[in-house]
Amino acid sequence: MTEPPLDVNECLGLSPEQLPRHIAIIMDGNGRWAKNQGLPRVAGHERGATTVRNIVTHCARLGIDTLTLFSFSTENWKRPEDEVEFLMGLYARYLIAERETIMNNNVRFLHVGRREGLPDNVLDEMDETVSVSADNTGLRLCLALNYGSRDEIVDAVRSIARDVRTGTLDPDQIDESMVSGSLYTAGLPDPDLLIRTANERRISNFLLWQLSYAEIYVCSVLWPEFSEQDLNGAIQDFARRERRFGNVESPTT
Repeated sequence: MTEPPLDVNECLGLSPEQLPRHIAIIMDGNGRWAKNQGLPRVAGHERGATTVRNIVTHCARLGIDTLTLFSFSTENWKRPEDEVEFLMGLYARYLIAERETIMNNNVRFLHVGRREGLPDNVLDEMDETVSVSADNTGLRLCLALNYGSRDEIVDAVRSIARDVRTGTLDPDQIDESMVSGSLYTAGLPDPDLLIRTANERRISNFLLWQLSYAEIYVCSVLWPEFSEQDLNGAIQDFARRERRFGNVESPTT
């Protein structure tokens, strides 16, 4: 069942114009949550998937344009084999189970990251979700899966270099816009707000180019316990920030 839109002023005490257009989240603390509960790490990932559903739905109801979730980095392949295998299975199950929620909430699903290395069943379910939601016009949900920002930049440079080599591009034509358009996130706005849970204070190779002017919000809540109210608090904190983008005064002043 489709959840009705939320009144932003009633819910947050803000106007729609004060909302971040693009929220990026580094979802930390699944393993710590499980340990605190005396459970195996995989239980934390399962609980974290429930949090994803709640936060995606809440963002869709608030009218957020884009939400990017850092789910599995290229470095995460170094984790224990059984944990990685569980996570890949979880992604496939999640994509199937949440397809109805995605469609009911008019969410457009996108993948951010490298396809190479992902299991076929994950790619199949991911492609199906991308396809069936392609005409949706609400929240754009970007799952950063098998993602590393340095890899992304390298891939972008390689793409541009190929055009230079074939003579279709003059090096002097290369600018910020061209680089942005060669990234996995081409066509999406840069994040306005980066949220990192579990009191971690690193960027961790996530959206290095795109986060240049993002406001960073760190909270101590572990991801499995991160609630809609916690997201509301991050958005309200964002709305109180003065964003100058290198200027003396805010562009809205």
